[in-house]
Amino acid sequence: MSQDGIKFGNWDIPEGDLEESFDTSRGPGGQHANRSATAVTLRFDLEASSLPEDVIARLTGRLGRSVVVVTASESRSQWRNRALARQRLVEILEKASKPRPKRRKTKPTRASNERRLEEKRHRSEIKKKRQTPEW
Repeated sequence: MSQDGIKFGNWDIPEGDLEESFDTSRGPGGQHANRSATAVTLRFDLEASSLPEDVIARLTGRLGRSVVVVTASESRSQWRNRALARQRLVEILEKASKPRPKRRKTKPTRASNERRLEEKRHRSEIKKKRQTPEW
C-alpha cells in the first residue's frame, strides 16, 4: 500500500478510484470516541475503476456486485483504521481474482450404486402390484 493508491496483483488502484468516509466509532470510549472520526468506510466501484475490462468482469462476477465496501473501526487511530480497510480491500480483491480449483471427477461407490439399483427394483415391484393381474 502506497500513498498513491493500492497495489494488488499486477494492478495498481489509483487513489482517485477509492472513496473514503470517516465517522465516529461505535461502542465505549468516552469523549474520544464521541468526538473523533476514526472509523473508516472505504468504497471501491469496480465499474468506474481504471482496471482492465476483463479484470473488472471477473471480479464483478466473482463478488456478485460492482461496489466493494469495507469498514474498519477496531483501532482508536484513524490512520490505523485506514490501513486496515485498505488491507481488507486488497485481501477481498486477491481472493476474488484467484482462479477456482478444477473439479475432480468422481465415480459413485459400488455400495451407493447397489443401493440405487435396489431402490429401483423395489419401486418397480410396487408399481407392478398396482396393475390388474392378467388371468
